[in-house]
Amino acid sequence: MQMIRNKDGATPTPSWSLERLIAPVRFSRQEWQFSLKSFAAAMLALYLSSRFGLPRPFWAVMTAYIVAHPIAGNVRSKALYRLLGTFLGCAATVMLIPSLSGSPEILSLAMSLWVGLCLYLSLLDRSARSYLLMLAGYSAALIGFPLVEAPAAMFDTAITRVTEIALGISCACLIHGSALPVSLAPSILGVMDRALSDARQWLHDLFLTKPVKATQKRTLADRQQLALDITQLRLLSTHVPFDSTNLRWTGSSIDALQDRIAALMPTLSAVEDRLEAMDAAGGLPDDITSAFALHTEWLDPDAPRASIDEARAAFAAVADGPAPTPWIRALRIDLATRMGDLVTDWHACTELRRSIDEGIAGNVAPKHRTKAMRRRVLHLDRGLAMRSAIAAVLSTVMSCALWIATGWPSGSAIAMSAAVFCSFFATMDDPVPAMHKFIVALLWSLPVSAFCVLGVMPLARDFGMLVLCIAPLFLVIGCYMARPASSLNALGMFFGVAGTLALQDTATADLVSFISTNLALFVGAAIAARVTALMRSVGPDWTAERIRRSTWKDLAKLASHPHDTSSRDAYAGRMLDRISLLAPRLAPHGPEAIEVAAVHALRELRMGADIVALQLHRERLPVEPTSRLLRELALMLQTQAAGAPSRVESLLPQVDRLLLNAVTEKADRPVIAALVGLRRNLFPSAPATLPP
Repeated sequence: MQMIRNKDGATPTPSWSLERLIAPVRFSRQEWQFSLKSFAAAMLALYLSSRFGLPRPFWAVMTAYIVAHPIAGNVRSKALYRLLGTFLGCAATVMLIPSLSGSPEILSLAMSLWVGLCLYLSLLDRSARSYLLMLAGYSAALIGFPLVEAPAAMFDTAITRVTEIALGISCACLIHGSALPVSLAPSILGVMDRALSDARQWLHDLFLTKPVKATQKRTLADRQQLALDITQLRLLSTHVPFDSTNLRWTGSSIDALQDRIAALMPTLSAVEDRLEAMDAAGGLPDDITSAFALHTEWLDPDAPRASIDEARAAFAAVADGPAPTPWIRALRIDLATRMGDLVTDWHACTELRRSIDEGIAGNVAPKHRTKAMRRRVLHLDRGLAMRSAIAAVLSTVMSCALWIATGWPSGSAIAMSAAVFCSFFATMDDPVPAMHKFIVALLWSLPVSAFCVLGVMPLARDFGMLVLCIAPLFLVIGCYMARPASSLNALGMFFGVAGTLALQDTATADLVSFISTNLALFVGAAIAARVTALMRSVGPDWTAERIRRSTWKDLAKLASHPHDTSSRDAYAGRMLDRISLLAPRLAPHGPEAIEVAAVHALRELRMGADIVALQLHRERLPVEPTSRLLRELALMLQTQAAGAPSRVESLLPQVDRLLLNAVTEKADRPVIAALVGLRRNLFPSAPATLPP
């Protein structure tokens, strides 16, 4: 029989081919390595818990898998934060349960408020440290709710739970840190080098023979990728102190480098914008084109000091070139100032990158004057965090109310499940689809859990028999957990099996208690999903609009009060994070919407730097006009952040008067550069003249 072929003559792969059938169960070496190490850590924790006579040794097993990660440094950081969070949750349980056990309603409210408070605080820290507070919230629910009816045993049971969890944490750290440990260095250095490569490519585009036309060839996706790399670098760097190699000694250089890369982006965007403005005002002058074409040696990371100084002098001379109008003179001064900043910042980036390599090699890294910014720079949405906390409180309160009203013997699992579900998925815009996916995975785990609890555990006479019985299941689940596409389903399956083993007394478990406990878990998950759908689920458009309004609020604060350069860098970090957050949320609207949002975000990024520069040098300008301009600009931005229409046109004459006065009086170059930037960002279509 003749086979059907494609138009290009190739034979299509049938949908039932053996390759397609075995692809889901073909695991890579890294996946098997992660699964084997996780299983070894879990079994070591299970053995030690059993030898110590702890009542629920599978708590240690579950903990060993929860803190597991392919990178050893991430395991250590998660382990530390989980241990501290467990201690904090245990302390809250010991204080709340015995004192309020006589009043179930007040106790339910107090525990729910604790879960909500911890969740709210954790969402205000988007680093690895947020795990500590989130865990403190739902650990109190996991430990406390099953012991409500036995408050006298609260302290002993809490200590036992902490011991089991600490054993799981210790075993995970031991195995993942000693058996073929994977360093964070390849990941963080890869992101760092990709960000530097993107910035270098942007610089090369600016320095081509016709830089304006060259920059137009670059898509805004490259700018968004640079912003995403900077944000990812900030998140990864929180694990650097826990790495098992010399990378942990380079933390200060890594922090300083990410600040320098973040400072590059508004300057690069400003240079690109000024070149376009000069091109629109009559074309790029020959001296600027030749200066850009001749002086590119400083872009080389190993460029000698002489070429850097030569480039800096050549760019400074651009300010004194021929200028037929005050506006062209102002553009020249602005361009010369920005190019000097670019040379300085890029040279600092290359120096810091070399010092990181020297630190990893074990050499003493040279000291740099650049210090890392110690302020938070990532975008935070306090309103969304509050909605998540309220959803967690309501879900837990409703679960406790159902438990009290029905007198369900396994009702504590309802409240536990609601608290865990609301906390676990709180970082998503719309957590409900992920919750439903997780619930489906839990449903699939029911027959497996029943087999383990009712079939395997009674027959396992010794530890070796138990390990052999559960090894196939846990090893396969571990491989799927290491695969990003299936990690959520695998995690749901694992929680279904290991959670049931941890919550059940495996020595006395029967079918009735198994069904009751698992039904309670599903009821709690359903309550959490429904309350979240009503109170917390938001669309990407809603989140994108809140991100934009947060930007306008930040700009209004910068215009309202004097700030230093650290405020500029902190704002730049938040804006780059917002650019990376906006792109996936606007993706359903097509590339045009993403492009428009990126253009506006880059303009607002430049505006923040210019407002701070104007605040820093305002004493070199007329006092009253400058104060009035900043005051009205802050009011306009506050109005825009509130969602009301604002009239920005009235600010153009004020900016023009200040700029013309600064150019005529030959004010300092940073002052002129800040005013030019403010004019270009607020009024990109303004005429290329400064009216007298």
